[in-house]
Parts: sequence; structure tokens; C-alpha cells
Amino acid sequence: MLCAFQKNGYVYYGKPAQSIANWNMQHLKRILHKARTFRFSHLSEREKLIALSFVVGLLSGFAAILLKNIIHISSKFLTEDFDALQENYHYFLYPGIGILLTYLFVKFVVKDDISHGVTKVLESISRKKGYLRAHNMFTSIISSTITIGFGGSVGAEAPVVLTGSSIGSTIARTFNLNYRTMTVLIGCGAAGAIAGIFKAPLAGILFAIEVLMLDLTMASLLPLMISAATSASLAYFLMGSGHELNFHIDQAFKVTNIHWYILLGIFCGLFSILFSRGNLLIETSMKKIKPPLLRIAIGGLSLGGMIFLFPALWGEGYFTINQIVNDLGHHIVNNSLFFEYRDDKLVLIGLVAVIMLVKIVATAATNGAGGSGGIFAPTLFLGSLAGFLISLILNYNGEMVPARNLALAGMAGMMAAVMHSPMTAIFLIAELTGGFALLVPLMITSATAYLTVIPLEPHSIYHKRLALKGDLITHNKDKAVLTLLKLHNVIEKDLLTVRPETTLGELVSIIAKSRRNIFPVVDDLNNFKGIVSLDDVREIMFEKELYGSKRVSELMVLSPEIISHDEKMEAVMKKFNDSGAWNLPVVHNGKYVGFISKSRIFNAYREMLVNFSEE
Repeated sequence: MLCAFQKNGYVYYGKPAQSIANWNMQHLKRILHKARTFRFSHLSEREKLIALSFVVGLLSGFAAILLKNIIHISSKFLTEDFDALQENYHYFLYPGIGILLTYLFVKFVVKDDISHGVTKVLESISRKKGYLRAHNMFTSIISSTITIGFGGSVGAEAPVVLTGSSIGSTIARTFNLNYRTMTVLIGCGAAGAIAGIFKAPLAGILFAIEVLMLDLTMASLLPLMISAATSASLAYFLMGSGHELNFHIDQAFKVTNIHWYILLGIFCGLFSILFSRGNLLIETSMKKIKPPLLRIAIGGLSLGGMIFLFPALWGEGYFTINQIVNDLGHHIVNNSLFFEYRDDKLVLIGLVAVIMLVKIVATAATNGAGGSGGIFAPTLFLGSLAGFLISLILNYNGEMVPARNLALAGMAGMMAAVMHSPMTAIFLIAELTGGFALLVPLMITSATAYLTVIPLEPHSIYHKRLALKGDLITHNKDKAVLTLLKLHNVIEKDLLTVRPETTLGELVSIIAKSRRNIFPVVDDLNNFKGIVSLDDVREIMFEKELYGSKRVSELMVLSPEIISHDEKMEAVMKKFNDSGAWNLPVVHNGKYVGFISKSRIFNAYREMLVNFSEE
């Protein structure tokens, strides 16, 4: 059956499943195929990487700029006529509408999970050989625009990182690049996304190294630099040379205030634990609510209620951050029931503390109910409030510490603690504001926050889910290779099995046919019972008088360790080291699957290590 659809004034006929979107995707694939064959055949892998890093930076930067502007325009359209001197009941409705529209878009158009963008990128590197679906190049932008534009209390950075990384992954697959080169291009996409959305190229590079855990080598650093610089340059060209946060230093950093920045760092480190754990707990609990429409209703109405009480929770929160760094922090209660208390310092301290706690719930409720967004912007929002809160308390007690300086340091501290990325935090805040004169307090607060959180929370919020499953790739090359090695790729299934009732004579016949010196013992239902090795029967295998009376059940021994079919390679190697064995059986629900040997693992390890080697 054929159906007709129009495009550019012409009528096209095709199967019902063929849509304009599919036509565009096929057209894009043809263009990419032509690009792949055009003057690229004679280039080396490294030359391709350099050229493509520029393309990835350009595309990811454009995606970041597009997302940022659409969110700003849609949010402004919905709220520009709100009176700052009174509450507005539209805050009740907008967030729920945005979450509902996002859910419908994901369910009926995307038909794939696109939440937790950064974690999804990390998972693709560790478990899927860098594969990210092509639709992530645009679906994350659309879904996050709907969610945040309607007031969802999340950030756009994680979705645009997924977008940029997907661009890098898709281009790498198009040009048939190897795994190592693909991961670098994925990092280029992420670096370009951060550099473009913040006009912060240094932060983009450091984000790829610290958060995505790419190796810091010239082979990866140069492409990251090209992508980040290209994306940031495009952002400057299209959006002007102004900084994200309008900030000027009127009080320079004083050495006498160091202890306050250390105190702020400790506070950020401790609060980051509450944010990370609370966010994961609330979001996980909300996703258990069935059916989905009930979850959307509960999440949307609760989020709308929180934003109605505290409009500062609306959207990404950069407007509130700008107010704080421009000494207008008391305006965070505008449009709310608490407007009349904004000049009461003691009440304001309490309100800021409450807003920080409610922000945790608001962010989790947005994503848990079905919205699309990340925790990057909420982290910066909480950091600015943390600095503002400390400054309010200090100034209330007679200590004159600039609120804007503490707010910026708090942003760096909270980001360093939540994301475990102190270098990214330092340079992002410096680039966001042009405030490199505050580099020392940024470093002090970031380092203190990071040192505070590490003993209590060894993994960042991005890495925690993967770490629990053993799929987290780190800068430790040995662990990274073991993470990438998959058990099913090294299981040996060519060993001949024997039964417990098998006689010695029958066993000798089996040994004569086998090229191996180890024999798994299984029963009629393939349940694993033990092992018989050639060494166990060597001394009696020629005593023919025992051929009929001696059974395998008398000769077999138990395995020193059993490997589960879904175990991670790091745990497998630990079992080998603890047991001293050279071969261990793999079992699933008691059933024999195969054997795994150290030599097979070492060979696979060496092959995998080549992908991490430099040219």
C-alpha cells in the first residue's frame, strides 16, 4: 500500500512507514557517504581525526547555540508579562505541560531512552564501543527545549553533551574509524558542546578529560582543542563577545578571607552529597510510579507548586545566578508570596536555605516525572546560592565578604564536588565571568569541596550508576581495558564434557580425542559438578584393570572458584589471583557454560590495549 505526501511542492509516493523525516535521514546518509569517499581515502587515521574534529566542533557548537537560544526565547515568551511584585498561578501549570509534551515526544516519536545524557555517553564508551544512535543528534535538543522552556528545573548541558557526542560517534562510524579514534571524537563533541553553550573552550576540554575520562595525550588533546576552539569561536561570532554572567570585580580577593572560602568549600562538599544521593533516590522512586500519566501528574503538579512558591526554581536558573553575582540576590523571592520579606536579612537567610533544599526535589521531580534535562545548571545554581547563603550569614554577623565573590566560588565548589571535576569547575567559572582575578579563591573552594566529598562519595553523580554495574572506565589504563573486555568474548566452549558415571576407560577414549587437558564434569541436565584434569588420571590411565570400575565421580575435584556468566572482568581477574588457578568454569544458574583461561584473557587484553596505544 502506498501513500502520498508533499515536499517542496512535489508529491511523493511511498510506503506508510516512509515519512519526510526518513527521507531526510536517507538523504543525510548519502551525503555522509559521499563525504567519506571524497578525498579522505588517502588520509591517515590521525589526519582524518584532525579534520573531523573541526567538523564535530562546528556542528556541536551550532547545536549548543541553537538549544540555548530556543530555551531562552520560549521561556521569555511564557513569563515576560509576569509581575515581579506578585505571585503568578501560571507557574502551577507550565512545568506539568512541558513534562507531558516531553513524555509524548519521547514515547511516540523518539521511542528510546534519552535521559541522563552524560551517563549515556559514558555507557556508550564503556559498553557499546562508542556507539550512540544517530537520533541523539537532535532528539535531546527537542526534548530538553520543551522541558526547560516550560520551566522544568533542570539544565540543558547534559542533553547538548549527548547531542555533541552523538555527532562525534555518528561521524566516526561514517568514516569507519577505530574505537580509540571514535572515543576521541565523542570527547570532541562533548567538549564542543560545553565550549559552545558557555563560550568556555578550556572548560570544554577539561570536561572531556575529567568527566568522560579521556586520556590526556597529544593524540586526544589536539583534536579536543580544535573542537572546543571552533565551537567557542562560532558562539562568539553568532552571540557576541559578552560573557554568560554579567560580572565585574569591585572587591579583589583578600588573603584574610581565605578561611571563609575554605568554609564554603566544606559546605559545598557536604551539601553535594545530599544533592547527589537525594536526587538519585527521589528520581528512582518517582520512576516506579505506574502508570506514566499518574507519574506525570504527580511530578508536574508538585514541581508547579514548588516553582509557584519559589519562582527562582524556574528553568535552568541562570537568571537567578545573574541576580546574585550582581548584588541583587534578594530579588530571588520576586514573583512569590515572600516578596515582602526580601529586605529582611534573617528571613532571607531562611528562604535561601529552603530554596536550596527544595531545588533537590525540583530537579529530581522534573527528570523522574518524564522531563529531559541534566544536573549541570542545577549544580551551578546551588553553588551560587551556597555562596550567597554564607555571605548573608557572615554579613549578618558583621563580616564584610563580597557576596558575588563567594557566589562564584560556591559555583566552582559545588561543581567540583558533585561532578568530581575541580579543574573544569575552576576554569568554567573563570571563563563564564571573565573573572580570572578570582582564580585563587576558585581554586581554594574547589579543592576543599573535592577533598571533602571524595572520602564520602567516591564516584560523581554521572559515574555512580556505571560504577555500581562495574562498567565505569577510568584513567587507570589497566582498569579501562578490563572494563572494555567482555566475558562472553573470552569464554572457551570447545572443551569435551564428561559425566560423573563415565568410566576410566571411556575417559581415556575422550582424552585421546581432545586437544585440551581439562574436562568439565556435568550431569544429564548440564549442571556443573566439577573438573577432571589430565594430571589427575595420568598415573592410572594405562591401568586397564581399572577401566571398568573407576568412575569420573571418584577422580573429579571441585573448582576453586566459579565464574558467573555476567561477571565483570575485574572481578574475574580477582578470582584468578585469589585462587591461583589458570582455568576456571563459567556457570549460569548452575548450568555449565564454558571455561575461561588466563592465557585467553591476556591475549584479549593485549589486543584491546592496542586500541589505547598511540600511533
